[in-house]
Amino acid sequence: MPPRLNIPPVTRILLVVLLLQSVLSAAVRYRQWSAHSEIVVEWLTLIPQLSLFYPWTFLTATLVENNIFTLAIAGLTLYHGGRYLERAWSSREFAKFLLVASLIPNSLCFLLLVTLFTITRNERWTLTTIAGTIPLQISFLVAFSQLVPAHTVTLFRGVLSLRVLRFPLLYIGLVSVLSLTPLLSSASLFLAIFGLLSSWTYLRFYKTIFPDLDSSQPTSMRGDASETFAFAEFFPGPVKPFVSAITDQIFNILVAMRICTPFSQADISASQGSSFMQRSGHGGVRAEAERRRALALKVLDQRLHAATAGTSTASRSQSQPPTQPTGSTIQTQTQPSAQAAMTSQPATVLGETSYNPDPDHGERGDS
Repeated sequence: MPPRLNIPPVTRILLVVLLLQSVLSAAVRYRQWSAHSEIVVEWLTLIPQLSLFYPWTFLTATLVENNIFTLAIAGLTLYHGGRYLERAWSSREFAKFLLVASLIPNSLCFLLLVTLFTITRNERWTLTTIAGTIPLQISFLVAFSQLVPAHTVTLFRGVLSLRVLRFPLLYIGLVSVLSLTPLLSSASLFLAIFGLLSSWTYLRFYKTIFPDLDSSQPTSMRGDASETFAFAEFFPGPVKPFVSAITDQIFNILVAMRICTPFSQADISASQGSSFMQRSGHGGVRAEAERRRALALKVLDQRLHAATAGTSTASRSQSQPPTQPTGSTIQTQTQPSAQAAMTSQPATVLGETSYNPDPDHGERGDS
């Protein structure tokens, strides 16, 4: 039998919509192609001057690619990143994250282009096409920076090693270079920047997270107050103090405007611990499954030792002469069996995983 692709439902829908809309856009542009004009699909992609009567383009524009190169990159990104995040967060939380990472960057880019047209009176800004999965791609990188902040990616057989936290800024640099070529539009850089800001803000302050079942925290909390996910952590070490000072001032302004809520000390201590499912090294769902399996094996091991000790006690009591009282026999045999169970328990229980973050975290951001 051919192997089946195990793709979660939301990721599967994303891939299908991306392929259909990209093919449809290419077919329309190919049919109306002209050497003297640029063909745009205003009812599928977002164009400030032409898409005012098509409000759905604020969402559909994210899943439209204009060439085969960016379509291939988008398909690989959605396939691998979508599967990982949807299984780590659940389909509902992943869908909410996609909505934020698509709608907010497109809306902010739309407003920015209209503002640039108002200032410069250059109609080119309002005819710029806003489309592509760039906001989703950089949002996935931000999400990976939250889930595995200490993970290091090694390239070229160990020649180059980069932490996951460095990839969002590297991606923005790559997009800024490609936006000068025909592969990407001039709005791509704005989409990348707004995608970084919107996804980080959502994960930092608003996304619902669930603590581990053994912890004493509430059933759900909002945001991630850990220092490893501060905005300054995306930047190199020498720049962190300056970025942290600027972001602290912006955060204080947002708190004064009641847009953001400051974290309590309990939130900070809870986020810095290792009790949250989504902060584990193997992903939320997989870590929870491993934890449950370890607990089940521990309980089963205890029951097997108790059953073995009970069997040996019963056999020894039967071998004793009938004149001896059974009460003293049970008393003297129960204690060694309990001690045997207690002493043999740590040797058979599964080992615990430990989280060792990178030691280069001396300076942290608060926002």
